[in-house]
Amino acid sequence: MHAAADEPAAQIAADVLARLRERRPRVHCITNSVAQNFTANMLLAAGATPSMTVAPEEVAAFVAGSDALLVNLGMFDAERREAIEIGIEEAMEEGVPWVLDPVYVDRARARAAFARTIITKYPRVIRLNAAEFVSLAGSAPGVDSLKRFALDSLAVVGLTGATDLVADAARIARIENGHPFMAKVTAVGCAGTALVAACLAVEHDPWRAAVAGLVMLGVAGEIAGERAPGPGSLTIGIVDVMHALDRDTLIKHTRVT
Repeated sequence: MHAAADEPAAQIAADVLARLRERRPRVHCITNSVAQNFTANMLLAAGATPSMTVAPEEVAAFVAGSDALLVNLGMFDAERREAIEIGIEEAMEEGVPWVLDPVYVDRARARAAFARTIITKYPRVIRLNAAEFVSLAGSAPGVDSLKRFALDSLAVVGLTGATDLVADAARIARIENGHPFMAKVTAVGCAGTALVAACLAVEHDPWRAAVAGLVMLGVAGEIAGERAPGPGSLTIGIVDVMHALDRDTLIKHTRVT
């Protein structure tokens, strides 16, 4: 870890996990239907309480009663677009921190334009992959471009891939945990963003929250992948590992530079 990181990433993740288990924050997820079940189970395993409604007439009430909001663009239907706009406005009014997962903005201009619009409404963290980063930032991912995008958007950037990078304008962490099976299971990334939102509910520093959430996901996926004969088994195993995750396991397995 570099640039003013004041403690090891494993310690950050362990401390945030302990607060998750103690406080059991509510996380409202405006996410795609493919990811809802897996995301809810991962949040429950981590110690958070999920809700998932996208109904425009009730989403504001759910966001107002939550400790963090996840906005996932994996399905871009009219109801979810309306729910996202309502949910973000409510989050801003109530001081509820929110996280953006701009799924597939590299595939459709309208989706990318919508993402650029809501980024102006101050997400604390943007979690995305390399193709999505290029679409929104207009440059190839790298340390300098991540920091510049973080500065421009006033958000922490979590770039996930074989190595995850978490950057704000001054700090960067490289997370080496994970397993190849994780890329062969739908909704793992979506659930990872939800974990970051849960961490943000109990950790005021969004960089530390993003590091903690992605370390938890990477360590749980790595342990589950080593035990699983294939990606189907990982979907069950990673929830079990997340449920059992503790300080000692995080300290032992975290690999961050």
